[in-house]
Amino acid sequence: MFNEEYDIIVVGAGHAGSEAAAAAANMGSKTLLITMNLQNIAQMSCNPAMGGIAKGQIIKEIDALGGYSGIVTDYSAIQFKMLNKSKGPAVWSPRAQSDRMMFSQKWRELLEDTPNLDFYQDSVIGLIVDNKTIKGVVTQLGLKIKSKTVILTNGTFLNGLIHVGEKQFGGGRVGEKASFGITENLTSLGFVSGRMKTGTPPRVDGRTLNYNKMEEQPGDINPGKFSYLPSPPTLSKQRSCYVTYTNPKTHDLLREGFDRSPMFNGRIQSVGPRYCPSVEDKISRFSEKDRHQIFVEPEGWNTVEVYVNGFSTSLPEEVQYKALKSVPGFEDVKFFRPGYAIEYDYFPPTQLKHSLETKLVDGLFFAGQINGTTGYEEAASQGLMAGINASLKISNKAPFILKRNEAYIGVLIDDLITKGTEEPYRMFTSRAEFRMLLRQDNADLRLTELSNNIGLASNDRLSIVLSKKKKTEDMMVFIKNLSIKPEQINDILIKKGSSPISQSMKLFKLFSRPQISFSDISSIEHVSNYIIDNDVKDEIIEQVEIQVKYSGYIDKESSNAEKLNALENISIPTNFDYSRLKCLSSEAKSKLDKIKPVSLSQASRISGVSPADISAMLVFMGR
Repeated sequence: MFNEEYDIIVVGAGHAGSEAAAAAANMGSKTLLITMNLQNIAQMSCNPAMGGIAKGQIIKEIDALGGYSGIVTDYSAIQFKMLNKSKGPAVWSPRAQSDRMMFSQKWRELLEDTPNLDFYQDSVIGLIVDNKTIKGVVTQLGLKIKSKTVILTNGTFLNGLIHVGEKQFGGGRVGEKASFGITENLTSLGFVSGRMKTGTPPRVDGRTLNYNKMEEQPGDINPGKFSYLPSPPTLSKQRSCYVTYTNPKTHDLLREGFDRSPMFNGRIQSVGPRYCPSVEDKISRFSEKDRHQIFVEPEGWNTVEVYVNGFSTSLPEEVQYKALKSVPGFEDVKFFRPGYAIEYDYFPPTQLKHSLETKLVDGLFFAGQINGTTGYEEAASQGLMAGINASLKISNKAPFILKRNEAYIGVLIDDLITKGTEEPYRMFTSRAEFRMLLRQDNADLRLTELSNNIGLASNDRLSIVLSKKKKTEDMMVFIKNLSIKPEQINDILIKKGSSPISQSMKLFKLFSRPQISFSDISSIEHVSNYIIDNDVKDEIIEQVEIQVKYSGYIDKESSNAEKLNALENISIPTNFDYSRLKCLSSEAKSKLDKIKPVSLSQASRISGVSPADISAMLVFMGR
């Protein structure tokens, strides 16, 4: 049945697996995607939304690199919002509500339309490894399928255990069986595994909710999109979300079930996501608060199903129901299904290289929640990078590694590889040292050309980016060179509360003033004529405005990034013997030997390695 040898086998078709399969196939690798259920490709297991703080930047980066997540989100979006618009552009973060069913359907359509990609529905129970090199996989049906590389993207399915109150049952998602055999196979090969937990809230019948008791949360008046490509277009209509709040009665009702909570009675001992706690965890940890937000999110255009964001729980179903009925707007609520917690196996990511290839088995890659991350976006980005690097490996090409000053994806992977994680890792803008450089608006300018060079991002996509880059540069030159007379600008300056000028001044300097926006200067005849004559789009104006107003910050971060890259360029040999450096601390020797950093810069980010240790290594290397 499978007599040929594949270049790449991807195990699992969630967000990581789907991006991995697409990237590998689009780079020309003969790829097989194996999943337990082909009807659930790229299933949104938790909330029906993509993006958010830092996560939106990741989706923009995936799109810039030639991945599919941004395109799929745009096609399936029912609402779009740019978060943090009241703050600086470094933290502007796009977020979209999606139609859950449409999202999965569009993903499958795109994958089926991708050349070099085959599909097979089965469960992988083991790996074929010979002399520490991957050779293929073994399925539940007993099939042995050969491949040059394998990417594991198992999500929450590895020995998955679902908890609802005192009830527990095996499963990787509600209604879907867990995956067994891979963990045991990997640990026998020398890998270290651990357990993590995540959870999800109840899904309810929107027809039974009273939205008049909630605060409406509409989308942006002028909605944006994730993909830098012209298609699909921006949303012409949107669905609103709503906000309501728990109250002391809700909290008291929830506490009544604490003795039967798997989180508090010891049934769940693994660590859950710090930044997305269950509702019982919230009222336990933040007992001083008398209310918590509940976001009421529709699941799609044509369904009454509603996702109750902020009410993730593993309490008994009757406790969930009774407590939720005390929330304003939920007095007559009917459940589609209760919330639950799920425990699953993961593999500490310090066992990986920056390419996401394992250190122990050549040709074996891990991506997604198997690496201890949480979130669709984090998983998708890892899948994309694993797919790229598996494809490059079989072509005997150098791996594609994004630096911390190049992408949030680079920050994510470096954090995982260098620091590891003992709790589900979630990306935030605060994790990036160079977030002024890593904005959501410029991901295409940062990454598309790099991706085109390795054979993923298309030439058509690159031409769009190069046009955007040139038009931005041309307009910057125009603004720097244009002199403005007092009579052209003073009325505007006075109206905006800015000091008028007494002599001609360069527009760049005037535009740099915090009170002055592009809409203020666009009425100046020379500027309006330039916009018309050069067909300047909004995205060019946005680039120019950011580059003008934040030029000082951008220049400073660029300078700091250059200093970082100086250390990145000091490589450490693969089998470097740290015991030779007598002046290193014992902790540093142990950590360095375990992580095996590839550069001095990476070594400096390892917990337990001090600046003194780095100085000693610099001296040893003759720097």
